[in-house]
Amino acid sequence: MQIVDRGVADISQRVEISDPDDSRLADYRDLRDVELRKSLEAEHGLFLAEGEKVVRRAVEAGYEARSFLMAPRWLEGLDDVLARSTGPCYVMSEPLIEQVTGFHVHRGALASLHRRQLPDVDDVLAGARSVLVLEDLVDHTNVGAVFRSGAALGFDAVLLAPRCADPLYRRSIKVGMGAVFTTPWTRLPDWYDALPDLSRRGFTTVALTLSPDSVPIEEAVAGVDRLALVLGSEGHGLSSRWEASADRRATIAMRAGIDSLNVAAASAVACYVAAHR
Repeated sequence: MQIVDRGVADISQRVEISDPDDSRLADYRDLRDVELRKSLEAEHGLFLAEGEKVVRRAVEAGYEARSFLMAPRWLEGLDDVLARSTGPCYVMSEPLIEQVTGFHVHRGALASLHRRQLPDVDDVLAGARSVLVLEDLVDHTNVGAVFRSGAALGFDAVLLAPRCADPLYRRSIKVGMGAVFTTPWTRLPDWYDALPDLSRRGFTTVALTLSPDSVPIEEAVAGVDRLALVLGSEGHGLSSRWEASADRRATIAMRAGIDSLNVAAASAVACYVAAHR
């Protein structure tokens, strides 16, 4: 499809659709069915971005669009994004989009984009000084929030254990405001020795945990050059293996009667402290 030189998307890219059962809309169906979406997106190597800002950030980060789905009122604001993309833009009324997706897309714009092959750990850690390491976070919202905190507070990369939720799932991307597009990340190939391996690479691994030998986070990160801040799952926290194999264990001081924060909130506090170490 040809794109005009003046930077305005060729009108031939825009395809008006009035039938919510149109087969061309398969990428956008049943977005609330998490298990179905995980299967479909893995099979076809795609992910969904929602909202004008997030769609723009995905394309500006170099992700190739398969297609777009938009209500008419969002076309003008994303005209330059459409102009630099080869994928078609399907245009529908907002009630019809809701029939396709299964919910009201209040931000009006969706994009289906090609996934990339995950980089090696070596490439992700090259030049990194502050890294977040996530073990088995299963909530997509929390994963997105951790990426957002890390990006906002100067962390250079994110490493995920094999069973962590997908940071390219639509909800993760939306909550993280597209931080996953600009923060280098990958999955760890070896769960068992992941933290000792980071130590061998010159990182000091600091695990957030309520372990009896934990020290205040301010003390744990003081004087650390290359830091790997380790966060555990929403339910039971870190596994005994990761807790024991971390170089240091740290906690966030709280008032009596409250022993923990949601992992997203804890990551924001710990990242803030670490950024000022």
